[in-house]
Order: sequence, then structure tokens, then C-alpha cells
Amino acid sequence: MLQVHFTADDLARVRVAHAPDHLWEITNSFQLLTARRIPPALREWHGRVRPLLPASSRLLAPLLPPRGYSPDFLTPELGGPVDLDQALAAVLGTPRAVLRRDLARLAVSRANAAWGSGSWGRTPRGGQRPLPAEVRALAAGDPAALRRLAAALRAYHGWALAPFWPRIRAQVDADRAVRARAVLQGGTAGLFAGFRPALHWEPPLLRVDYPVVRDVRLDGRGLLLQPGFFCLRTPVMLASPGARPVLVYPIQHTPGWLPPHTAAHTTAPGTALDALIGRTRAAILEDVASGRTTGELALRLGVTEAAASYHTAVLRRAGLLLSIRRGRHVLHTLTHPGAVLLESPAGGPADRPADA
Repeated sequence: MLQVHFTADDLARVRVAHAPDHLWEITNSFQLLTARRIPPALREWHGRVRPLLPASSRLLAPLLPPRGYSPDFLTPELGGPVDLDQALAAVLGTPRAVLRRDLARLAVSRANAAWGSGSWGRTPRGGQRPLPAEVRALAAGDPAALRRLAAALRAYHGWALAPFWPRIRAQVDADRAVRARAVLQGGTAGLFAGFRPALHWEPPLLRVDYPVVRDVRLDGRGLLLQPGFFCLRTPVMLASPGARPVLVYPIQHTPGWLPPHTAAHTTAPGTALDALIGRTRAAILEDVASGRTTGELALRLGVTEAAASYHTAVLRRAGLLLSIRRGRHVLHTLTHPGAVLLESPAGGPADRPADA
């Protein structure tokens, strides 16, 4: 169990990250590749990615075991959305003292795992299992070893994540829309209530289903809630007490999030996009930017719920809209391609012909 202690200042500094984090997605997805059980929603992704991983990914295996501790320096808090190059630059700039601290903790975790210990931070009688030579070079702050690590992270991302990134981003955007509505309707308590059963809000404590016992005092620093596409089962938090508080939480995967293997992650011209005409669909794209249910769209556009459902289905097949079920309602949000189309000079409703 993880207990996060809030002050009044912390409650004012709770926020949800703007986008998926490249480094957290690398970490969580690589751990999933070596896990014993693969969730149904991610089995096709696993089947595509696992057989042909880049050779350099071997360096990541001892750093990112499927269970237990993984080094905090691989997922630094970057202060906002950054691209992959900026994220890797932060990893390369890790101070040597932090490298030594994190990799010493990794060695202890490996030893505990080898001896069947259920607790972190205690070394069994047999001592620590030695880390591989390349990892020991990282602990020494060897610049060449750090460059090899950055190259391995980049190669893995390019193979396992980059081809699917627009779909991953769309799923995270949909989750953010759900969280935004929860805040509007119930404030911070409403936000935390949406994470049940993994999170339990008992002011001033946030209790988190967690594999080890920890107490974290925010002390006015606030908390960043980071949506994790490949975060599974339970939320994750950095182990270092001095780390900026970030809680990575699992998001809901919508069915069919992964495009057919032959689709090359795009919608071919002359298929679903041919149906994307008319003022009603353009108006829907404009209106779902902050998330709307089918009933809300019908009311705002003056159409029946059946008509709203039909138009959202067309937009969803075209990859411009994402729909996620929350309780009795279906919430529709804009994908990145939908936003690009909407912001293009020809994307406004005035430029579209009337519905047939």
C-alpha cells in the first residue's frame, strides 16, 4: 500500500500530464514484453513487437525487469511535455551520484528477487547479484556507456512505440478528457474518485494499491498524475524520496485501438475518409475537443441520439475521433489527426458541403 499525504497547498497543485511520457512508455512497455501475462488489449502489439526487437535492446533487459525496481533516472520528471530527443538528453545528463544510487538500488532489488524476498531495500544473506558489465559502466558514469544506453532507448522506441504513437496519444487524450470532466463535476475529490479501485481518497490521504508499503509526504510540492498507456494493474511512483512527485496510472484501452497490420497505421484515401463530409460532422469535431457524450452532442446539435451516434461512428472509423465508455455513457474526444484537420484552412464547417 502506498499512502500519499496531502496538504492544502498540494491539493491546489494536483494536475494531469498533457501527453504520454516517452520514457515512462519505454519503461512500462519493455517490462510488459518480458512479463508472463499479457492483457488482451495489448496481445497483438506484443505479437508484432516482441519477435524482432533491435539487438541493442539487450542492454535494457537488466535495467527494466518485469517486476521490482527499475532505475529512477530512466524516467526523470521533465517539467512538461518534451520530445524524445529532449527526454534522452535528460537521461544522458544524469549526475554520477544519481546513477550510482539508482543502480545500487537495482542491484539490491535483483538480489531480493533472486532469493524470493518480498521487500525492497534489504539485501539477502547471499549478497547482491552482480550487475552486468555494461550496467556497472553506467554506474561509473562512463560517457560511452551512457551513449549506448541512449541509442538503445531510441532504437527500442523507434521499433516498439513510434509506429503506434498517434494511437497511444489518442488514448491518452481521451483519458485526459475523462479526468477533466471529473474535475469540473467534483473537483479534486471527483478526480480521485474516477481512479477507483486502484486509488482511494480519504482526505488528506490518497491510498494507492501498491506492491510495497510506502509513505510519501508531498509537503506542498503537489502531484502530477501521468497517464500511462503501458502502465498495467497498479499505479507507479519513483522510489527516491527526493524525486518530484509523479504518479503514473493505467488508462483504459478502447477496443480496436491498434490498426490492422496491413493498414500501416494510416487510413487509406478512398475508404472511411470519403464519408467525412457535411456540416454536422464538422460541428461534432469542433465540439468534442473537450469531450462530449453522445447525448450531449445530440442536444447541442439538435439531432437525434441515433444520428449523433452514426456521425461519431463515421468520424471514429476515419481516425478523427475516439470513443471511450465510462459507465452508462460513451465519451467522444478528438484525436490528433482530427485536430490537425480541424485547424487546417479547409477544416472549418463553413468550407464543408451540407449533409446529404
